[in-house]
Amino acid sequence: MGKNNIANRQAMCDVLIEEGKKNPAITVLTSDSRGSASLAPFAKELPTQLVEVGIAEQNIVSIAAGLAHMGKRPFVASPACFLSMRSIEQIKVDVAYSNKNVKLVGISGGVSYGALGMSHHSLQDIAVARAIPNLQVLLPADRFETIQMFKALAASNEPAYIRLGRNPVEDCYDSADYSFEIGKAIELRSGQDVALIATGETVRQALDAAELLEKQGITATVLNVHSLKPFDAEAVKRVAKETGTVITVEEHSLYNGLGAAVAETLAEETSIRQKIIAFPDEALITGSSSELFAHYGLDGASIAKTAVAFLGA
Repeated sequence: MGKNNIANRQAMCDVLIEEGKKNPAITVLTSDSRGSASLAPFAKELPTQLVEVGIAEQNIVSIAAGLAHMGKRPFVASPACFLSMRSIEQIKVDVAYSNKNVKLVGISGGVSYGALGMSHHSLQDIAVARAIPNLQVLLPADRFETIQMFKALAASNEPAYIRLGRNPVEDCYDSADYSFEIGKAIELRSGQDVALIATGETVRQALDAAELLEKQGITATVLNVHSLKPFDAEAVKRVAKETGTVITVEEHSLYNGLGAAVAETLAEETSIRQKIIAFPDEALITGSSSELFAHYGLDGASIAKTAVAFLGA
């Protein structure tokens, strides 16, 4: 697959315009973030269906919950680092506990704002979101999965937190013409030696690692877990039993993300060897997202190297 210049946030905007034209109840709310969320085209096409709240992340969540209570279908777009931390009380109570149909889109998630440091990293968002009852947690792998995911979200009545990165990511799929279902993981490669289980934009890194491993005679399954909640435990158990070795990869803290979800799922499977590749429990260095991925071992080459070492241990 070739390089891609379309960020997931742009694919999101295209879907929201398409679905918004069909359903005027779809409303987009931004926190002075229509530019960073690539939602300027939505504002131009459907100005009466966009609400600009300004830099008020707690307010935007409560406003969205109120709109949902009145029959609207709101999508909130705000930087993940602020939406998932500053607004967590409103997310827990006004959206999840109240069971309001609000889609919370954390943009520029993970280390997308790498050079801006810890204040702008969102490496705890999955941990806190997956601990809130009645809140789906979703991360698309590429632009094609973003299209599929947001079409499903436009039709869904469930509260959800969705994390998107800032920059284009190389395609994981050939097109958006494939079967997608919230809560169902997708096996992108099949192998016998190790299962690489990834989520969001680390899926591409896992695929790159699998290709490098193949050159060394190691075959790897790549499982795309786009839904952290609901979680496809059966798919995880299946690939774990088929390979006997599982390595999880995520753009998140070492704690309470995908690796934890997999470990919880496999807790009773004592014969499965497991390793988590994620960001350490420390304030990260500053740099671009690609520099941080390489430095902390989340790029394809590093994942392959870790897999070889782990298999040989």
